Amino acid sequence: MDIVSIRDFSRAQIEHVLDVAERMLPVAKGDEKSKLLDGKVLGSLFYEPSTRTRLSFEAAMARLGGKSLGFDEPKGSSVAKGETLADTIRMVDAYCDAIVLRHPQEGAARLAGHFAAKPVLNAGDGAGQHPTQTMLDLFTIRKSKGKIDGNHVVIVGDLKYGRTVHSLSEALAMFGAQLTFVAPPTLQMPKEHLKHIQSMGIKPKSGTDLTEAVKDADVLYVTRIQKERFPDPAEYQKVAGAFKIDPALLKDAKKDMIIMHPLPRVNEISPEVDKTPNAKYFEQAFNGVPVRMALLAMVLGAVE
Repeated sequence: MDIVSIRDFSRAQIEHVLDVAERMLPVAKGDEKSKLLDGKVLGSLFYEPSTRTRLSFEAAMARLGGKSLGFDEPKGSSVAKGETLADTIRMVDAYCDAIVLRHPQEGAARLAGHFAAKPVLNAGDGAGQHPTQTMLDLFTIRKSKGKIDGNHVVIVGDLKYGRTVHSLSEALAMFGAQLTFVAPPTLQMPKEHLKHIQSMGIKPKSGTDLTEAVKDADVLYVTRIQKERFPDPAEYQKVAGAFKIDPALLKDAKKDMIIMHPLPRVNEISPEVDKTPNAKYFEQAFNGVPVRMALLAMVLGAVE
């Protein structure tokens, strides 16, 4: 079983993953020990920089008694000598029981799945999908709000290149959440994703006014304007710093609204917000461990 796109999951399957992750929490926190994946090896292939995703996958494997090997930049591997992705996957497939892959090219994880006999988990492919991030985002919303459906989720920032919000918005539509997209005109949600969301009966709102959108939000999901995704640096400069989440913005928000961010942040959330009860982004980052524990245990057949 590969985990490449959130579209490969039904709502019931997602809820099952979240239930398993809930059971993993004591082990993720170190309060209990587990040998569920004792003897198993995870191949960790990161062709792009990562802190939370890479470390939480490795922590998840370690908490379940398994081990990880791989690279965190291709310069330290035979990729630097010109080895193709297909050949790298074939080799790692022989050494490991599962492969987690982050790659700058959209569709790389799906391709890797064709060459690997072992499960492949997509840790982000270009501007495509980031399904395990979506799972931990949903887990955070459910833990904070008690449920996923019925919430009004405002997603702000880079919606054009942000693979995180592409996966998340489609999953939220699956749960019947109300969606509002806030972005500069050049960074609005791609039409292909909008059509998919609308096909599920959801009619998202789109705009550029965050102050107005935040008034009715239950969840504010903030993303970084991703400089590395822009083909033209001049275009990035036009939208850099377009939105800022600070205490002044929160005055008109619901008191129980939660603020999420896949991190890293640059300057889109003021450090002053960290001290508020609304801030959930560091808890969100931790939630990557139990959710990825659940996914690894499931793809390796340790739990159903």
